[in-house]
Amino acid sequence: MAHKITLIPGDGIGREVSQAALRCIEATGVDIKWEEALAGTEALEKTSEILPQSALDSIRKNKVALKGPITTPIGTGFRSVNVAIRQALELFACVRPAKSYAGIKSRFNDIDLVIIRENSEDLYMGVEFEEGKPETKALINQIKKDTKKDIRPDSGISIKPISRFASERIARFAFEYSLKNKRKKVTCVHKANIMKFTDGLFLRVAREVAQEYAGRIIFEEAIVDNMSMQLVVKPHKYDVLLLPNLYGDILSDLCAGLVGGLGVAPGANIGIDSAVFEAVHGSAPKYKGQNKVNPMAMILSGVLMLRHIKEDRAADALENAVKDVLAEGKSLTYDLKTDPLDPTAVGTKEMADAIIKRIKR
Repeated sequence: MAHKITLIPGDGIGREVSQAALRCIEATGVDIKWEEALAGTEALEKTSEILPQSALDSIRKNKVALKGPITTPIGTGFRSVNVAIRQALELFACVRPAKSYAGIKSRFNDIDLVIIRENSEDLYMGVEFEEGKPETKALINQIKKDTKKDIRPDSGISIKPISRFASERIARFAFEYSLKNKRKKVTCVHKANIMKFTDGLFLRVAREVAQEYAGRIIFEEAIVDNMSMQLVVKPHKYDVLLLPNLYGDILSDLCAGLVGGLGVAPGANIGIDSAVFEAVHGSAPKYKGQNKVNPMAMILSGVLMLRHIKEDRAADALENAVKDVLAEGKSLTYDLKTDPLDPTAVGTKEMADAIIKRIKR
């Protein structure tokens, strides 16, 4: 039976890397019927909407989407189209693997980390009060009245909500993910020593959930600033990292840097009913149409998608083909070469071709 999956090609280099991933996924032999939907600048140009309802409806209907990088134009009213999609579809869990592959230049070898980031709250809810506005002044006065703390009157304010509900949901997701994927340890990353009522709640709930998995999954805690240091000193010590939204965003990029950068970083945003798989790098519009950029992050996002739809054999075949191409070191885009000026570097399409040739069905 065919899988019906929404394809959002994205902006800038999005169509090129999406097409490369689509060809590689189809080469595994999995029967997929793609339904294309638009979001971002291309959608704005064609429909006058940056995030058309039709795109969200398509994902809700099909339950799964593969999405290329999207540009959020300045002045649209959206802080981020990506965040808007996650919020509209309640994609509460962001899963970002950071895995070493032979042939990728990086400072470390044998890294195998997974970031699990709470996606729905924290500062990314976008509850902000602009400097100088009457409502901001009223909030400052109320805070002073309730807490006896002075906030400078020329301040902007952001609200950081963290709930028991969302904390328990993401903590349980992290432990269940660990069991399903034979992971041994979950480390909860926080700043509860300072933010006792937000990060403190997140940590307290994680501890409660961890008790249900005692004897099966090891549980640890780490303060976020110390974790930032530990990850660049001894990253092999860690396995699955559980974080609130903002810290998860920051440390997932740090972990990508441990294994070669955002060009090799896949991502998944998963909810109760839907999941969106995406390369986490930007849309790089200056490279649009040049057949130059590395498609690996998008292809590896396709691997995550195949595992999600229970096509594990196809996922293994595609990931192994990627490994083979990387280890051989020939059919690589310029950024994956030891020397970016290496004249043997290939284009986006040609790297996908090389991967397809190595897929064993």
